[in-house]
Amino acid sequence: MMINQTLTTLDSAIKNKQPTTSTIKLLVFSIGKLTLALPVEQVKRVTKYTPIHGSGMSYINLTHIGKQEVTVVDLHQKLFKISHDELTPDGGYFILTKSRPATIIKNGEKTTHDFVKESIGIRVMEAPTLLDIALSDIRTLPSSYRYADTLEIASHVAVIAQDNQTSQTIFILDLEHLI
Repeated sequence: MMINQTLTTLDSAIKNKQPTTSTIKLLVFSIGKLTLALPVEQVKRVTKYTPIHGSGMSYINLTHIGKQEVTVVDLHQKLFKISHDELTPDGGYFILTKSRPATIIKNGEKTTHDFVKESIGIRVMEAPTLLDIALSDIRTLPSSYRYADTLEIASHVAVIAQDNQTSQTIFILDLEHLI
């Protein structure tokens, strides 16, 4: 299954104006002041934090989970230029994605290799929350916004009404743009 199949299905449902009873399950988490999410179909599991290894110069690092090496994306460093490790060196969780085509960066050029499949770990400080979100509350982010902002890693946005007359904005990540 292609990793963007969920997002394509989501786009189709939005365009076809599915009934408001149609929902999608999202794993919701915070990075800094942002609320982000992944469709649950793209998540393999959530696991406790294990130490990460890397130069500290990049938002891409490595951790050992069981007998597996996992590429870790420090979204806090990618989005805010401050590493999670600088804020809190220990603790938290990793959200492990299902296997996806590997992205290789060499000399500033990105290439995707379908023959190599790997999971990505996203470090979060608090346990993520599972939410059912109505498709009617989800919108596709405009391309002009995606490519002008650090949130190019998000493809959709959900605006959820809260009890206190406010709303919560949740950016839904596009795994193909994390690395």
